[in-house]
Amino acid sequence: MQFLEQAVAFLLATVLVVPLFRRIGLGAVLGYLVSGMLIGPWGLGLIGHVEATLHFAEFGVVLLLFLIGLELQPTRLWALRRPVFGLGAAQVLATAIAILATGVALGLPWQTALTIGIALAMSSTAMILASLAERRQLTRRHGRDAFAILLFQDLAVIPLLAVLPLLALAHGEKPATDWIAALKGLAVIVAVIAGSRLLGRPILRFIATHGGREVFTAAALLVVVGAALLMERIGVSMSLGAFLAGVLLADSEFRHELEADIEPFKGLLLGLFFVAVGMSANVGLLAQQPIIVIGIALALIAAKAVIVYVIGLVAGAGNDSSQRLAVVLSAGGEFAFVIFGLAGGLGIIAQDLAELLVLAVTLSMLVAPLLISGHEKVLDRAQALRAPPEFDTITEPGNAVVIAGYGRFGQIVSRVLRMCGIAFTALDASSEQVDFVRRYGNKIYYGDASRLELLHAAKLEHAKVFVLAIDDVESSVRTAALVRRHFPQLPILARARNRVHYFRLRELGISAIHRETFPASLDVARQALLRLGFGIAAAEHAVALFKAHDEEQLARQGAVQHDEAQLIELAKHATEQLRELFEADAARPLARLPQGAAPDATHPG
Repeated sequence: MQFLEQAVAFLLATVLVVPLFRRIGLGAVLGYLVSGMLIGPWGLGLIGHVEATLHFAEFGVVLLLFLIGLELQPTRLWALRRPVFGLGAAQVLATAIAILATGVALGLPWQTALTIGIALAMSSTAMILASLAERRQLTRRHGRDAFAILLFQDLAVIPLLAVLPLLALAHGEKPATDWIAALKGLAVIVAVIAGSRLLGRPILRFIATHGGREVFTAAALLVVVGAALLMERIGVSMSLGAFLAGVLLADSEFRHELEADIEPFKGLLLGLFFVAVGMSANVGLLAQQPIIVIGIALALIAAKAVIVYVIGLVAGAGNDSSQRLAVVLSAGGEFAFVIFGLAGGLGIIAQDLAELLVLAVTLSMLVAPLLISGHEKVLDRAQALRAPPEFDTITEPGNAVVIAGYGRFGQIVSRVLRMCGIAFTALDASSEQVDFVRRYGNKIYYGDASRLELLHAAKLEHAKVFVLAIDDVESSVRTAALVRRHFPQLPILARARNRVHYFRLRELGISAIHRETFPASLDVARQALLRLGFGIAAAEHAVALFKAHDEEQLARQGAVQHDEAQLIELAKHATEQLRELFEADAARPLARLPQGAAPDATHPG
């Protein structure tokens, strides 16, 4: 098959299969793998040169590791050091040691067993983070712990790729090297670091200023390819060179620009890599040895789940969070394909064993989304049958301020009050949120503010202000109605998530309602006007004009909020009125600096 025909086969399979897998929640990685299986030798047989395709597509892994390096700013990594190097190291080491011991007991050389152990300890970063984000669990305890472990796994791949050639030497596949070669390798690494610091940034700065966007993209690719080739010349993994280049540029001013330029190439080539892995997957093994393949996949899921569950409990995550963490991380990951491919090429792992393990990891990844979904349903049913935990007993005297809801909004309010020495009582109905903020030394009570007995326990009758910062709209409205009915004289400062939430609180007679994104949006608009040449007074005037107009429209819309037709009509008229308002105001002296006018104290640029 000619090159263009092969390209059409790749693209057609990807376009048809990957969106389907994303739609049903199995993720893009599995879509690429299945695409490769369909067009490869074990499927329709459209493409036969699997090794050549895989070798070319490995450059996608090189780009991926460069981007991982770009993300690893030293300050960010230092802030996450405890969960990353605590939980992450514990998971990878415990899993690798367990598989190493099993492999040695089955008669494998320790180098082979160790490589397999580390490879199978990895999980799919792309698939897991996408699943957690879709379920809105990234900020929950198991979501944060999963992110930390995945970050350590990404880091652990780098030294493994570097030591694979050494494991091959110890395995006896190649003659031992000498110290001179090792010193040459160290000298090249030092040269890459020094070159990046002394030459890389000045050159990138010059190209960014004088070269244009397309030349900067070429320079970004040159950085990655150059570092990768240098490492390959000294017998070290190309991926290690790309990762090192990324880390060295992580705290530069070009980090985001480099990331934006490399990302399209990385996505395309990494997708091609997974397609090639799917093509190379020996699907015939599943028909020939179904018990062995399925057994390895199930054993992998069970072993990783048990290890991660125990680690979660030891870390104090609680039973439910530890269970979720264990299930999420139980399957294999895409880096296993990378490691098995390189290890097979170096002779560390026999080709037939590598094919068997690739198929087992693929099967575990196919099962993972179904396992996560089923486990969530089981936990939901168990939660429904389980008695809710007892609310905290509030022992402190009545404070001037009671805050209901201790998420991002309530916490900012509390920090200002604490700074001013004002005592407050904070309540939150999420036991997980309460446990989380208590770990950082915050004093908060677990309780549902929509229950009257809790409000009495919080001495609400002695409070001077009630801050309604609950995130959930229904709980917020229910709490507002309760406070309005039983404490009618108490001022309520309410947070509204959106206009509908605002209308519902307004109907209860609450006047001090603050839309959470509105002030920040106005501030951004003000800054945008200043950067576009408006003077300070002109920018303030324009924002104030819009604010007054929006609040007037909000009052009008609130009167007809249940009539969709009238709402639509008001919205259309509001847009036209706003345009006319600004056109009429444009003649005012503060509207904008005249083009070419120099800024002064009244109209700073």
